[in-house]
Amino acid sequence: MTDQSDKKIAIETIDLLKRFDNEIVINKLNLRIPFGTSMGIMGPSGTGKSVLLKCILGLTEYEGDIFYEGTLLEKKNRGIFYKNFGMLFQGSALFDSLTVWQNIAFKLINSAKKISNSEAKEIAIHLLRDVGLDENVCKLMPSELSGGMQKRVALARALADKPSLLFFDEPTTGLDPLTSSSINELISTIVKRDNITSLIISHDPSSIIAICDEVIFIEDGKIGWRGKASKMKFSNHQLLKKYLGSLQV
Repeated sequence: MTDQSDKKIAIETIDLLKRFDNEIVINKLNLRIPFGTSMGIMGPSGTGKSVLLKCILGLTEYEGDIFYEGTLLEKKNRGIFYKNFGMLFQGSALFDSLTVWQNIAFKLINSAKKISNSEAKEIAIHLLRDVGLDENVCKLMPSELSGGMQKRVALARALADKPSLLFFDEPTTGLDPLTSSSINELISTIVKRDNITSLIISHDPSSIIAICDEVIFIEDGKIGWRGKASKMKFSNHQLLKKYLGSLQV
């Protein structure tokens, strides 16, 4: 892997601070994510993983600065960030009343690009194949899909607008080990193939190791440990060792 200092930075936080009343959840956190890097975020519950994600997405107020491609993110210019962004939610978050292809093409159909339904459906079918599903799945409803199929459809939807940034919130939650492994492999293949910058929140070390180049371990609202995902199990960081031990890694 190219040294981080030699790569352009996609996302950077500087002295990021988030508090709820008097409780500090994110404590002047500094993070740089180079372009094309898959960054994992781990840590015990309540340490600020999801809050960090919400801050980057602009879903909650915060102190400090967040930069995207070197530009300070503010309310007035976040549209540029969102235009290049895709998300795979923890529960897939498919629209129950829409077919699979309508779910995948939702952003395309409802964007300012004024894409036709027939063109949007063709794109959806192509994306279905890309995530390992048959095109006949396009006419099904989410309730007719298995958990693994729902994750694949949700990934296809996240990819529909060709994002350069992909965020994943617990991508394998609720799946059996074999299905989880196949989803991890699929995500890893796609983000590497398309050189997508990705941020993955997960309690599952196998997902982090399979998908991520690097990982940060959040402790008391700060980065307690950072390193290559493949080296995480060999860390001497006490809380990280205890955390991984509790998961029987």
